[in-house]
Order: sequence, then C-alpha cells, then structure tokens
Amino acid sequence: MSAPALSKPNLTVAAPGWLTASIMLATIMQVLDTTIANVALPHMASSLGATQEEITWVLTSYIVSSAIATPMTGWVADRFGRRMVFAAAIAGFTGASLACGIATSLPEMIVFRVIQGVTGAVLIPLSQAVLLDINPREKVGQAMAIYGAGIMVGPIIGPTLGGWLTETFNWRFVFLVNLPVGLIALLGVLAFLPRETPRHRRFDMFGFAMLAVAVGALQLMLDRGQAVDWFDSLETWIYLALMISGAWVFVIHSLTADDPFVTPGMFRDRNFVMGLLFIFIIGMTMFSGLALLPPLLQRLMGYPVIETGIVMAPRGVGTMLSMIIVGRLVSKIDPRYLVLFGLGLTAWSLHMMTGFSLQMDSRLIVTSGVMQGLGLGFVFVPLSTLTFATIDAKFRGDATAMFSLVRNVGSGVGISLVTVVLSRMSSVNHEEIGSALTATAPQVQMQAPGLVQGSPLYTQIFDGLVSQQAYMVGYIDNFFFMMLLTLAVVPIAFLLRKPSAAPAPQESAPAIE
Repeated sequence: MSAPALSKPNLTVAAPGWLTASIMLATIMQVLDTTIANVALPHMASSLGATQEEITWVLTSYIVSSAIATPMTGWVADRFGRRMVFAAAIAGFTGASLACGIATSLPEMIVFRVIQGVTGAVLIPLSQAVLLDINPREKVGQAMAIYGAGIMVGPIIGPTLGGWLTETFNWRFVFLVNLPVGLIALLGVLAFLPRETPRHRRFDMFGFAMLAVAVGALQLMLDRGQAVDWFDSLETWIYLALMISGAWVFVIHSLTADDPFVTPGMFRDRNFVMGLLFIFIIGMTMFSGLALLPPLLQRLMGYPVIETGIVMAPRGVGTMLSMIIVGRLVSKIDPRYLVLFGLGLTAWSLHMMTGFSLQMDSRLIVTSGVMQGLGLGFVFVPLSTLTFATIDAKFRGDATAMFSLVRNVGSGVGISLVTVVLSRMSSVNHEEIGSALTATAPQVQMQAPGLVQGSPLYTQIFDGLVSQQAYMVGYIDNFFFMMLLTLAVVPIAFLLRKPSAAPAPQESAPAIE
C-alpha cells in the first residue's frame, strides 16, 4: 500500500534537505554567540585594556542591538525578499565576527558586536519562517524539531566551546570560529533558497522607534540592573520609564495607525497569543538554569571550565534525543499532550535539583540535566507547531519575529529574576545560618573551640563556610521557584487549540530529505 501524498508546502524548493542544513548552520552560529563569549570576557578585558565592568558591554551591546532589530525581520523580508535578506544577514554576521576577532580596542569591539547583533537578529525568525514554508503540514513537526535542536543546544555547548577555544588558542578564536560556518551557510542559502518577489510595505518609522525604545530600555534594565543595585539606582528608573512610555505609545499607535509596524491582526489568533505567553514563561526557565549552573559548579563546587561543560553536556544530549522522538510523534499525538508531558519532566528535573548539596558528586547533576533536556525538547517542538498551526501565512514573517523576541525577553527576565533571588536569598540565608553559630552554641563549643576563643582565623574560616552554605540554599531556592513557575504554565496548554486535520492530499511536494 503506497504512502499518502503530502500536502503542498507554501514554498517549493529543489533541495529542502540541503537548504535546511544551511539554515541550521546559520541559526546555530547566531545562537552560539549569545553565550560563547561569556567565558572569554576576562581575557578580552586584559587584551583590550578594559575594566571588568566595561567589558560587559561586549555582551550588552550584542543583546540590546539584537533585541531592537528582531521585530524588523518581517518587514525587511517582505520588502527585499527572504533570499537577499538571509544572505546579507549571514554575510554581515560573518564579517562582523571577523572584525571582532581582530579588534584592538573596546570601542571597536562594541561597534562590531552591535553589527553582529543587528545582522544576527533576523537569522532566527527567518530560519523558522523558511522551515515552516518549505515543509508540508505533515512534516512541520520534524522541521520544528530540527529548528529547536539548534535553538536549545547552542546555548548549552557555547560556554564549553568558548572555554576550550580560549584555553587552547586565545579569546579571538571565539569569534573567528564563525568564519567557516558562516561561509558554508551563505553558499547553501544562495544555492538552494529561491528568489521571491518582494512585497511593498510602508515602513512605520514611528511605530518601530517606539518599539525599539521599549525593548532596548527593557534589555538595558535587565542587563544593568544587578550591577547598579536595581531600583536603588536612578539609571534603572530611567530605563523603566522609557520602557513603559515606549510600550504604551507603541500599543496605542499600533491600534490606531492605518499601516502599523506590527500588524494587530496576527494577535487575533488564539494559538499564537497563547503560544507567546507560553514561550515567555518557558524562556524564563529554559535559560535561567544555564545561567545558574556554571557559577554553582565553578565557584562553589570547584569544577574547572572544561569539566563544567562536560557535566552540563548531557543536558544537550537529552534535548537532542527528545527532538528526535517528538519530531516523529507530533503529527500522531495531540501536541498538547506532548507539551504537558514535557512540562512534567522539566518540573521533575527541577525538583531533583532542589536536592543538590556541596558534598554531592556529578551523578545528580547529569541525571537532572538529561531529564531537563528531555522535558524542554518535548515542550519546545509541539509548542512551536501549535503556535503557528492556525495563523495566516501572510503574518508568518512578523509572527516568527515576535515569537523570537518574546522568547529572548523571557530569557532576559528569567536570568535577571534568578540573579536577584540568588543575591537576596543568599544574604538572608547567611544571616539565619550565622545567627545559629554563636560562641555559646553546643555544636560550636564541641567542634570549633577556636571560634569560641575568638580566633580571627577560625572566624574567617567559619564565615566562608557559612557563605558557601548560604549560596547553596539560595540556588536551591531558585530551583524550587523555577519548578513552581513551570507548573504554573500548565493551564495555558489547555487554552491551545489542537491543529485541524491536514487538507486533502495534493500533488507530492518536497520535504526535508
């Protein structure tokens, strides 16, 4: 019995498999650069003559410029054609990577990182939009599995790869490694992505400016908040005022303008709106763990950079495994059930992480990491499928850009939130633990007579031990908070509509090879 014919994709290409490989190379290259440079910052600071506070602008400039440029993806793709925009973005990102690798001063580095952020911003939403368009509906789940693998595995291997390149060669190779990847991706896109007729769209400069102010101010507030002690600083209040003002004016303008920068029509799709809310919360938990684990393993448990990457690598293995499984299941099982299953695995992994201690070995870290990787894979692929299942194809470019923007904002909010919780709870825990270790406490009199006698050395040692335990409890508090946040998103899964059945079979169309 012959297999049923596949429905026709929105965009027919000659070699969808090769095009998918090229697109994913570009995606992984961009995602890696969000984390690969983190471990190289101290080396950059000494080489470029910058202070530790100044060198953080290497990260901030990239994050803020990328956030501001992401919403433009739909407009530039329609106006100039996806092939031209994709190729220009890859070329610009690769060229900026080369410039970063040979930069001789901090201002040069910041300028080149801004160019990286602007050109790289369009790669993620464009990749998702093209994969949705070149695959028939029956293959969308598999396409989203491939896309999700690049999105989720990239940040996991980034710090490890960055640490290895920095220690083996030097920090400049953190950027130069992009050159061969970018060249191959560029050739693939030029060879296999067909030209499309550009669609004229008026550019709403005022709407874009207001959105850019809101998003840029939010990212600056999240990135700079911890360094300036949040709302004890005037700088944070300025960012907050700019964010609220820009967002308010942008919303009012979008609802009243004839041709706004972001079309309100796409927000009439319930699945899309619920998907945005869902990915915002998942973004908070997805990357927060990646931000918490390296300092926990390196500072409290004494793991070297390379060993930290090795211990965290199984999380990526779990993600890859779940992507393979869920890519085959998403067209056969209600995607909402897969999302719920993934949320359950993720919540259970975070529950396991609340059992971390300073005396444990790496087995619990590896086990919980694999579990969390499996869970996030089961969430991301069916969620992406459900989010875009019912939205009109004409909104797809703007919708994928908004999806990427909301995910990035969620991750920024999540990382800032867990950082604040860690800082505040560690202080509270230190005070509570320290208050129990008085000179009159029986345990202290029996086991630490030096502390009873007021020895400065014993006092210093005990204070260090108390700080370690206080931070450990702070990390556990964060893991528990992330578990509750994951469970809180469960009701949203029931608000997503199940995709309708595929249309009647048509002529056989190309899919991922």
